Amino acid sequence: MPTSGDPIAPAGPSFGPASPTFGADEHVSRETPGADEDDPPLAMEALRAVQILNPSGEITMPRPDHPRVLCVANQKGGVGKTTTTVNLAVALALHGNRVLVVDLDPQGNASTGLNVPHHAGVPDVYDCLIDNVPLSEVAQPVEGIPNLFCVPATIDLAGAEIELVSVVARESRLARAISAHPEKFDYVFIDCPPSLGLLTVNALCAAQEVLIPIQCEYYALEGLNQLINNINLVRQHLNPTLDVSTILLTMYDRRTRLADAVEQDVRNHFGSKVLNAVIPRNVRVSEAPSYGQSVMTYDPGSRGATSYFEAALEIAMRGVNTGGTA
Repeated sequence: MPTSGDPIAPAGPSFGPASPTFGADEHVSRETPGADEDDPPLAMEALRAVQILNPSGEITMPRPDHPRVLCVANQKGGVGKTTTTVNLAVALALHGNRVLVVDLDPQGNASTGLNVPHHAGVPDVYDCLIDNVPLSEVAQPVEGIPNLFCVPATIDLAGAEIELVSVVARESRLARAISAHPEKFDYVFIDCPPSLGLLTVNALCAAQEVLIPIQCEYYALEGLNQLINNINLVRQHLNPTLDVSTILLTMYDRRTRLADAVEQDVRNHFGSKVLNAVIPRNVRVSEAPSYGQSVMTYDPGSRGATSYFEAALEIAMRGVNTGGTA
């Protein structure tokens, strides 16, 4: 676990009382601000912002020994898949990692959140899946975030599920495209649609790890068994190295008993796969996409940004501890 001697904490600003810690009793990130906490002290907010934005580039998160390809999946909509993909990618890129985001959802929300053009006619992931266009020809650099690239999704992707049915090796098209990319990234995040169709199967075949965001509400648990069963089928027949490596609890509201109950159920079932960092309900996280930004750049001093920073750091540390893969 990170200590003051780890790469993330050189001489420089620290979080002070809000420092990321992963002890069982100190989940700073789960705090949903009360009426008296809406505006944290200016100095503390400034320290958080400097730590997260890392303008000097001096603060780095450890880089994995091998590229990590993570599929962010959950067939339930509205659990924070795209928000998680965008903010984790930005956090890692701001702290010294080379990151690629593959938007595999026809809605194109990850492209919107990274302010990458994805209107009709823009080269996108559809061209890679159907027409074998190299991924390097459609990946776009994300403005203002060094080392972060995005493969956008346009409305054309909506028809890919049907078109892929008759394509040879239809389940592994994305895997081949990623492996053929001439540049090697530290992290590749694949943002999946809220379904278990061929697009999601492509993502599961291309990935080494699955990251499942789980909303802290009862409905979020209902379809989880089906998702795990599908992941097991892909592992048995298509991708034997696939592993559910990370569970992230999102939209946590400490005011409700239900959130605590869901958290305990998830932790009891998945154990150490569940990140200690928990993402609270935070209005800044919801506002950021409307400005074409992640919460990390929109309001780096907010609790939402702090929470995703903690989650990204924990994922980075786990990658080092496991040699780059789960």
